[in-house]
Amino acid sequence: MKIICVGMNYPRHNKELGETLLKPESPVIFMKPDSSILRNRKPFFLPDHMGRIEYETELVVRIDRLGKSIGARFADRYWDAVTLGIDFTAREMQNDLRRKGLPWELCKGFDQSAVIGDWVPKEKVGELQNLHFGLDIDGQRVQDGYTGDMIFTVGRIIEYVSSFCTLKTGDLIFTGTPAGVGPVSIGQHLQGFLEGENVLDFHIR
Repeated sequence: MKIICVGMNYPRHNKELGETLLKPESPVIFMKPDSSILRNRKPFFLPDHMGRIEYETELVVRIDRLGKSIGARFADRYWDAVTLGIDFTAREMQNDLRRKGLPWELCKGFDQSAVIGDWVPKEKVGELQNLHFGLDIDGQRVQDGYTGDMIFTVGRIIEYVSSFCTLKTGDLIFTGTPAGVGPVSIGQHLQGFLEGENVLDFHIR
C-alpha cells in the first residue's frame, strides 16, 4: 500500500509558508510509508526529538482498483471513499532540510504522521470538487478548506501519479492542505469535519 501526498495544492497555504511558486506547473508529490498510518481515532503521541509538529488537514481519497496511466476523465472509476486526514509535519526539520537542499521525507513520514478518519462511501460524497471541510482544536476552528480551491483536482492528481506508478487497491491519496496550518501540543483534542460530519477525532498525547 502506498500513501501518496500532494504538496502545495492550495494557493493560500503556499503563501503562508512563504513559497514563491504559488501555483506549481504540475502536482508536487511525496510519499509516506505505511508505518505512518494512525487510524481508529487512536491518540497521536508527540515525538519529543523532532521539534515543532504541525497539523495539515486534508481530503484523503481511497483507491479501489488497479490502474496505470489513468486519464483524468476516468479517474472517478478508481476510488470508492473519502475521509479527512492529518499530514503531520516536523516543520523546523523540514525547513532545515530544504535550506540544505536535502530530501525531507523523514519530517513527513515518521510513525503516526498520516492520521486517517472514518471513510465516507462514494455514493454519499457528492461532487468531489465541491466539498467543505475543517479542523477544530479544543472546540475552536483552526482550519477551513474547500476542495474547489485545489490547484490540481483529484482527477488530475490521479492522472499524474498513475503516469509514473501503478495505483493499487488500498492506496491512499492525501490531496493537500489549505491555509491555517499550525503546531500541536500535548493534551489537545483534534476533530475534523467533512460537510459538517465529524469523521476525524483524536487526542494528542
